[in-house]
Amino acid sequence: MPEQRPPFLRVLKRSGLMFWSMAPLLVGIMGLVGLLETLVTPKMLATFFRGRPVADTLVGTLAGAAATGNPVVSYLLGGELLQQGISLYAVTAFVLSWVTLGVIQLPLEVEMFGVRFMVLRNLLALAGTMLIAVLTGLTVQVLS
Repeated sequence: MPEQRPPFLRVLKRSGLMFWSMAPLLVGIMGLVGLLETLVTPKMLATFFRGRPVADTLVGTLAGAAATGNPVVSYLLGGELLQQGISLYAVTAFVLSWVTLGVIQLPLEVEMFGVRFMVLRNLLALAGTMLIAVLTGLTVQVLS
C-alpha cells in the first residue's frame, strides 16, 4: 500500500498553486488601488457633494465604490471630508462603500467566487451601505 500524503499538505499545495496563478491579477488590482489613492484627493471628492442627504448618500456610495482602498485610508479621508463640511450621510456612505464595494476588485472576486456570489454580495453591500448611512445620519440628527 503506497504511503498517502496527509490531506493538509495536498490542500496547502493546491492553495499555493491557486495563489500563484492569481498573483498577476492581485498585483494589477493593488496597482490600481494605489493609483486611485494617489489621484483622488479629499478636495476632489468634496466637489461632488451638494448637501442633500439622499443625493449625498448615493454619491458617497458611488465614490467610495470607485475609489476602493485600504480601510485606514478611508477613515482619514472621511475625517477630511467631514472637516470640509461634507454631510455625515455622504461620509458614512463613502467609508462603508470604500471598504465593502470596490469596483476594482470585481474581476478577482468573480475569479475566486463566481459571478452569482459577486453580484449577490455587492447588491447586499450596496443596500446595506445606503441603509446604514441614512440611519447613521438620522441617528446623529435625533441625538444632537
